[in-house]
Amino acid sequence: MAEFSSHPQGTFAWPELATTDQQGAVAFYRALFGWSVDEQPIGPTETYSMFQLRGKDVGAAYTMRPEERQSGAPPHWNSYVTVKNVDDAVKRAQALGATVFAAPFDVMDAGRMAVLQDPTGAVFQVWEPKKHIGAKILDEPGALCWTELTTSDTKAAEKFYTQLFGWTPKHSAAGAPMEYTEFSVGGTPSIGMMPKPAEMPAEIPSYWMPYFLVAGVDASAARAKELGGKLMVGPHDIPGTGRFAILNDPQGAMFAIFQR
Repeated sequence: MAEFSSHPQGTFAWPELATTDQQGAVAFYRALFGWSVDEQPIGPTETYSMFQLRGKDVGAAYTMRPEERQSGAPPHWNSYVTVKNVDDAVKRAQALGATVFAAPFDVMDAGRMAVLQDPTGAVFQVWEPKKHIGAKILDEPGALCWTELTTSDTKAAEKFYTQLFGWTPKHSAAGAPMEYTEFSVGGTPSIGMMPKPAEMPAEIPSYWMPYFLVAGVDASAARAKELGGKLMVGPHDIPGTGRFAILNDPQGAMFAIFQR
């Protein structure tokens, strides 16, 4: 059991689903991962669906705002990185070439956040925790276990993130079947990066994607399909590491599942 009461700076600690059908998406993930849900009101008609394992937060879902839809963004998982000070992180990110999508703002007494786009086009969130640390469980079935960047420029992305968050990179060996970089936070690998495949359409921007741990990838992939999800990649083995699959939920948000 991997329970947390805080996260080191630079940790991806909160996966958040932006969806067009909150009720449908919540039902899908609850059935797939065995999550319970705690609906938190965030306005006269809206709720923020907090996903939980054993009564502890592991992620959330909300309905995409009209301006998000108008920008052409499809349903997607947001990935939040823990920082000590959001305002400082945003200034540093801008100096390193980031674009600010949403300037720092307070989320009531939960924390303070901003939305950034890295120099290669991938969007991510930075989170300064107050009452809400992010996920209280990581790295066990039903919880976030890895966050991965697919980017048009791995060198530029590595330079940006290592300077912004102090991540330690480890590159795949020469002659490996594919180029892959693992990043560690405080000695723990929890982040990956790969180049955009040549066959991926150019209009698809660089993006971050969450991986959730499962007991069995094949059974979970089959269950996701039964529930209206779509299998995009796999299941495939990663020699010496585990097995994974990439899925789209019924609304089109992409995520991955992983079995050690």
